[in-house]
Amino acid sequence: MIKNKKDHVADHTAGKPKEKKAGGVLVSKNGPYIVTGGLPLEKEYIVADSEGISAEWKKGKAYPEQETYALCRCGGSKHKPFCDGTHAKEGFDGTETATKKKYLAQAERIEGPGFTLTDVQDLCAVSRFCHQAGGVWRLTAESDDPNDKKLAAHIAGQCSSGRLVIWDNETGKPIEPKFEPSISLTEDPEKECSGPLWVKGGVPVESENGTKYEVRNRVTLCRCGMSGNKPYCDGSHIGCHFNDGDPEL
Repeated sequence: MIKNKKDHVADHTAGKPKEKKAGGVLVSKNGPYIVTGGLPLEKEYIVADSEGISAEWKKGKAYPEQETYALCRCGGSKHKPFCDGTHAKEGFDGTETATKKKYLAQAERIEGPGFTLTDVQDLCAVSRFCHQAGGVWRLTAESDDPNDKKLAAHIAGQCSSGRLVIWDNETGKPIEPKFEPSISLTEDPEKECSGPLWVKGGVPVESENGTKYEVRNRVTLCRCGMSGNKPYCDGSHIGCHFNDGDPEL
């Protein structure tokens, strides 16, 4: 059993050239996420409006650049967000249970006059941006106003997990926010807990057995260790009151 971050990193990078590579995330067996390619890492906070509905994301601390690093997946590290080997000491079971079916093969379609919403509920990370404007589902089904199309695309694009996607009915293409490949450590002050890893910009996520998950513009990976849909977040961080020690919570 690999017991610490250095061992994980050494095993994953041994014998490989040192030049900069495309970024990626490896889900190690019962251990951390191994991040390669110098992906930027920062904090992002959910900002709620006066009614408690998630309204926007606020940038927080940016971490020093590292070519390769290991992020805690069990939720128990004392050096969060980085792995300190706690998973090995506590016998963390990180068995991956998420399907590798592609997003559209799982999605429910809600067709509106000018655009279509696709929804994969199993991917929900409970960030609650979808509640804006009476709910993105209502907005999709009831309106053909071009302004509503823009608003719905904005709301769906705030969904960190990629559960929700707006599609242009004329072109058949998704309307997605533009992200550089990066990772954000999400924080949820309204619920007083830390949220998942927000992986952006088409970063490949690889299973412990070497197979690949579908590459998407945005996904959320569990970091509390409690998700029933590993490696993806299922909102369990709220129920278990996961806290990575952030002073703003």
